[in-house]
Amino acid sequence: MIRRVTIVAVGTLKGWADEGCRDYLKRLRRYFPVEVVEVPEEDLNRRTSEEVLAAEARRLLRRIPAGAYVISLDREKGEPLSSEKLERRLNTLGLSGRSHVAFVLGGPLGLSPEVLARADAFISFGPITLPHALARVVLLEQLYRAAKINRGERYHY
Repeated sequence: MIRRVTIVAVGTLKGWADEGCRDYLKRLRRYFPVEVVEVPEEDLNRRTSEEVLAAEARRLLRRIPAGAYVISLDREKGEPLSSEKLERRLNTLGLSGRSHVAFVLGGPLGLSPEVLARADAFISFGPITLPHALARVVLLEQLYRAAKINRGERYHY
């Protein structure tokens, strides 16, 4: 299993999404260190889509940890994974010496081609488009579920 996770995400969470993420972070940190790095979201009303993606890309790329295996969340390029398959993928990475994984989540417009080019792999939570705040909660829940599966611990379904 992996030993360390960094989540590099656009935007700061508030309300229910922040509460959900804090809850799963607390649970996850019993299994391995998890760091969340948030970069500012660009104002969609003052810039073109291309300018927004470019500015967010610069921020995200600067914050991806050196040496980490990078997995970008992308609905179109990403492979939809079951919880069990995600656990197996993370376990395989850890066993192959890739024990630090960085997950990259974009803002409302997604990720720029430059950020996608930096990824070692892509995952998806299916064909639906999730708000980026909800995607972060789902990611943390799935990482927690993967850690529980890896340890053979029970988790409600």
